[in-house]
Amino acid sequence: MKYIEWLNIWLENYIKPSVKVRTYERYSLIIDKHIAKDLGEYEIKTLSALVLQNYITQLLQNGNCKTGKGLSANSVNSVISLIQSSLKTANMLEITEEYSADKIKRPKLTEKPVECFSMQEQKQIEQAILNSKKDKLYGILLCLYSGLRIGELIALQWDDIDLNKGILTISKSCHDSKIGLVVDEPKTVNSRRLIPIPKQLLPILKAKKKNSRSSYFVSAKGNAVSVRSYQRSFELLLKKLKITHKGFHSLRHTFATRALECGMDVKTLSEILGHKNPTITLNRYAHSLMEHKQDMMNRLGKLL
Repeated sequence: MKYIEWLNIWLENYIKPSVKVRTYERYSLIIDKHIAKDLGEYEIKTLSALVLQNYITQLLQNGNCKTGKGLSANSVNSVISLIQSSLKTANMLEITEEYSADKIKRPKLTEKPVECFSMQEQKQIEQAILNSKKDKLYGILLCLYSGLRIGELIALQWDDIDLNKGILTISKSCHDSKIGLVVDEPKTVNSRRLIPIPKQLLPILKAKKKNSRSSYFVSAKGNAVSVRSYQRSFELLLKKLKITHKGFHSLRHTFATRALECGMDVKTLSEILGHKNPTITLNRYAHSLMEHKQDMMNRLGKLL
């Protein structure tokens, strides 16, 4: 049996019934984009540890289909995980006599530098939104003060916002799909959470709810917007303000950085962000913590 034949069987019978739509689509994309053309025609029994390792090396050197350059370590590790899972199932079903994919050497992951907006840039963004007549842009403001992921924001409905208690309930997320916008379970169990709303935001949100014609917090003409469409709106706002482009996720990083600067403890921040544990938060924002400590020490030094 050729590997691509097994991948199709594995994907439809062992993956599709047991994972979220987004995970299934991601696996399908990895297979179509990378594995099928390079390993698909191999007989599954000939996929030795050496063949697989040569393929991984190739991905690291020139696996990016758009640029011809190497794939990132994170992307390559996703490919490795898929290969290992599919071949492990094949071995369990005795389609192969041996399982050698566990011998693949993974590339070392490096934490990406956290990009966030300066205080001046944040104030520019906030002022532009407050002066804007586009209600959907207020989602950007909410992210700056809650640390929501974009999928969580787009899925957020007014019913999830208790304006009397000042609490956001995060119980779902969404993503763009071939069939349109898909609302699904949150990213992880820890992503289900309650987030306090800063009291300064409450009057603004109450006014927006009063005028809203949609059940969704972020909407366009009463309808939910796509993730890509909202990312584009954010890009255009930054361009208009002449602020260097940063991804939408930088709003989440900005919230976390400001929270640490204000003295929020790591455990509380971790819970608000929906991280599995405070260690993840600490590792991701260690640089911001150090800058905050240095600033505090400098202030202390002025007392001498």
